[in-house]
Amino acid sequence: MHLPDGIIPLWQVAVYWIIVLFTLVLYFFKASKSQKNDKRLILTALFAAGSVVASSISIPSPFGVPMHFFLIPLVAIILGPLSGFLVAFLCLIIQFFLLGMGGITTLGGNALAMGLVLSLSTYMFYKLTSDLDERLGIFAGTVMGIVMATITQVAILLFAEVAILEMLMTTLIPFYLFIAVIEGAANVFIISSISKVKPEILKLDKI
Repeated sequence: MHLPDGIIPLWQVAVYWIIVLFTLVLYFFKASKSQKNDKRLILTALFAAGSVVASSISIPSPFGVPMHFFLIPLVAIILGPLSGFLVAFLCLIIQFFLLGMGGITTLGGNALAMGLVLSLSTYMFYKLTSDLDERLGIFAGTVMGIVMATITQVAILLFAEVAILEMLMTTLIPFYLFIAVIEGAANVFIISSISKVKPEILKLDKI
């Protein structure tokens, strides 16, 4: 889901970057008002490192193309949607400079899809369904977050006029839906384990 440099018009690049920079300012403002920022900082750094590793490992899939996991929905549920966005932003920067994935001009668009939309959608659907059942909330939030992030990337590509809808619907959507189901199940297991071993982590302020 990493968009490379050169495929998005510069005026669209500027729009995505403005949204991303505004979200970064909002995160640091809200974080400055939060308690236990030392624990949040440590967890954010750990999640950022984990996200770089998780999204850089290629895993074979039934669709014939390698599969990459996100880890961002997990961060959004545990630390909050803006924290998920920050982790995604840091992850994208590290991947570009160390692994050559994505791009600088497209960092705004990538962060919008894989950071902001993914995190906000995950957290929103998690909150809407977790009252019915916590595990259902984790799974639904993860799946819908990845689906909404994929739809956002489809919209970015269509808006930039570099792909056609039919191709994207037959490639990106089913591929990332498959990933979403697997990652959703994994997140249920991970968060259930954290609740038993380190429940205080789940009680941190959600930003």
